This record gives sequence, structure tokens and C-alpha cells, in this order.
Amino acid sequence: MTLHLPAVAGEEPDARIPLSTNLAMLCLFDKGETDGAFGPRHLVILGWRLTGPLDLVALQGALDDVVVRHEILRTVIVRDDGEPYQQVRAPGSPRLEVVTLPADDPRSRDVVVDEFINGVEAGTMSVNELPHLRAVVGRFDDKDAVLTLITHHIASDGWSLHVLLRDIAAFYAARRGFGAPDLPPARQYGEYARWQQEDLAGAAADVKRSYWRDKLKGVEITDIRADRRLTPQTTAVYSVYRFVVDEELTAGTLNLARTMRSSPFMVLLSAFNVLMHKMTGIVDLVSSTITSGRIDPSFNDTIGPFFNLVPLRTDLSDCRSFMELVRRTRTTCLEAYANELPFGDIAAQAPDLTNTYTRDDGAVVAFQLLQNPAMTEPELVGDMQYAEVRERYLSCAETSDIPNGVLWGMDMMSNGKIGGTIRFNSKQFDEATIVRMVDDYRRILTNGVADPQRPMSAL
Repeated sequence: MTLHLPAVAGEEPDARIPLSTNLAMLCLFDKGETDGAFGPRHLVILGWRLTGPLDLVALQGALDDVVVRHEILRTVIVRDDGEPYQQVRAPGSPRLEVVTLPADDPRSRDVVVDEFINGVEAGTMSVNELPHLRAVVGRFDDKDAVLTLITHHIASDGWSLHVLLRDIAAFYAARRGFGAPDLPPARQYGEYARWQQEDLAGAAADVKRSYWRDKLKGVEITDIRADRRLTPQTTAVYSVYRFVVDEELTAGTLNLARTMRSSPFMVLLSAFNVLMHKMTGIVDLVSSTITSGRIDPSFNDTIGPFFNLVPLRTDLSDCRSFMELVRRTRTTCLEAYANELPFGDIAAQAPDLTNTYTRDDGAVVAFQLLQNPAMTEPELVGDMQYAEVRERYLSCAETSDIPNGVLWGMDMMSNGKIGGTIRFNSKQFDEATIVRMVDDYRRILTNGVADPQRPMSAL
């Protein structure tokens, strides 16, 4: 079947495309192709439950279609020819692997799916493998399966995987005879890299730089002490610990956020800041969060590593109650969002900010609320229903890597609960330490939500 794809702007063959600031930052964590940002475990992986007649030929074709549509999936980062740059390669066909899942397992299928995705997350994919996309399907039977999408982090992020799934679903439906895919035009990541260069050279970016110079003067990103020091010979092994915030505490969090005209993230971050203060003794905290990094919404349908690390400075020194802390956190967040710049650009304005990363006895904990742009609830496209696997409860000793530190993610789920995920280097931390952090965090959040006027010392 010949499928006519929506027109996309393409790069000239052999063109040297400048790096985005994000790709340049990843190059700073380049440890070759066995570890670090270009290592085989620095991956982004999500899963969707599929309900409907699964046509593997159509699915392979849909995977091929998205590689044509999104150039970053077939883009290499040339790092051995002077100044690194991007270069687009010709389209190729992603690997599609099919695994049979036990239909007669006494456990619920949801548990089997969770375990299956954990296994996929423990796998590897070389940065040299093109395209930077692979799919693994686990099948219970002809109409019940789970689709996992795996991309290398140099080519995508969590937001991108949701866009990819939307596009795959549209192409799959078209190949199943449900009409041409109804997709918006796709701007390319190379175009974004060039746009970003121009944007950062403008007067508005200079105003934002001035804000960060004043805001972060003389401070470092706050870190926590690790159970073990890292050595130059240490090879990171990342584990994942998952937990759940129950319906009552989730409802209380949402209610306090509404009352204070704040986002749920601001309330959750306030509790996290109290935890960081109790663990470190620091009152002038610089927490870090991960944003989508998509400052220009015209790139919302673009695949690529847009994610951004944003430092959030909040002074707790004379803060009297949890409610007051939420107000301060709200102000901090709104200012940071209004002045967002790529992390590398922010760090250049604050020479002391990244001193934390030079120490071998601690780790920065990035705290984020997951941002999902599309198809987060079950959706029928053609004759296939897609439902993201978000309710996951199984921790795992091996998972995909992050470049550095600890990544703490929270997800507002449709079942009335908040799901939590912490990825940590098990060569630095024992799981027992992470469990204690979560227990302390849950207690702080519970106390703060139940009585927002409670003094900080009593949280």
C-alpha cells in the first residue's frame, strides 16, 4: 500500500545542522557509547495497551511512516569532526519485536503488562542504531496486546513519545483502510535548532539572562548526600522505585491547589522542598525541575529532545507555614516559567550553580510533574483502542538511565491517585534510602494538606 504522507520540510543531504542547546548539553555528558548520554541505556520508553485486531504488517508500515515524517529519528550527532553537529540520514525501517505474553497467568494482565514493560526498560539500544526508534509488542491474544515504544534520548523525550504514538495510530488506521491520516504539519527538529539560535540572540533572551543573574547569584543547586561516593571507575546502574499517593491525599492536594490558585505541581513541589530542607539543613534551596522545553507552541508536534532543566530558588528561612511556602513556591515557579531559558544558558549566568555536579558524594534530585500532551486516556483510532499504561506499581532493579543524579516524577492519574516514580543510581543509593525519602515526603504532604497553617517545623 502506498501512503501519501503530509508534506514536511526536509534537510538537504549532508547538511550540517547546528545542535540545539539540549543536544549540546548532552554532549557534556558524553562518555562514549557504553555509558552516559550517548550510552545504550539512555532511553525513553512508554507503553500502551492495544485492544483490537492487531495487524503487524500495518504496524510495521506505520512505524516506517513516522520515521519518514520525523527527521530526528534518523539523525546522527557527529561528535568526532571538530564542532559537533546534526546530520539527517535516509529513512530506514525500525525494528519491531513481538513477544508472546502468558494468557493463562494467574496474575492479572495489568501486572503482567507492568512486568513486561519493566523488562523492556531494562534493555539497551545503541545510539548508532538507526532509526532511533524500536517497538516491542507483547501479545496475550489476537485482540489484547501492549505496545512499547523505545527511542534514544538524543532523539526524543516523554512528550515526543506521546506525539509519536498519536502519529503511529493515525498511520496504522490509514493502512487498515480508515482513510488518510489527519495529522498537523510536522516541523523538524533541525528547524527548531536554527530557530533557537535566533531566539537566544534576541533582546528578550537578554532580559531573561538578567533575571537569572540576579535570581541565582552565589547559589548552587541543592543536592542530597548519597550512601556511597562515586569514583571515576563507577558504571551507573539505574533502578526505579514506584509508589502511589492515595485518593484522599490526592484529592486534598488538588483542593489546596485550587484554594491557593496554584497548580498541583506547586503544592507537590512545596512538600518536596520541605523534604530537601530536612535532609540537608539548607534553607535557601535551589530545586530543579524538568519542563517540556517547548517555549514556542509551533513545535508542539515536533519530535526531539526538548526537555529542559529549570532551577527554582525558594528561601524558607522566615517561612511560617506550609500555606506560606506554597505561595512562595507559586511565585518562584511563575517567575521561572516567564523567564525560561535552556539550562546551559541559565547556568552561564550563575557560575556557582553547577558546582554541585563536581562533587562525588551527593546527587541532584530533579522533581517533575509529568506532562502528557495527547492520548492519555483510552482512545479509539480506526479499529484499535490505545490506552497508555500509566498505573504501574512494580519497582525494578534495572531500568533506563538518566545522565546524572536522581529523577523524581509524579503523574496525575485518572483513577484519582498520583503515581510516583524515582530513578536512582543503585551504585550511589540503597533502595531503603529512597523508600525513607518517599515515606517522609508522604508524611510532609499529608500534614501540609491537612493543615496548611501548620508551622514548618511541625511538618
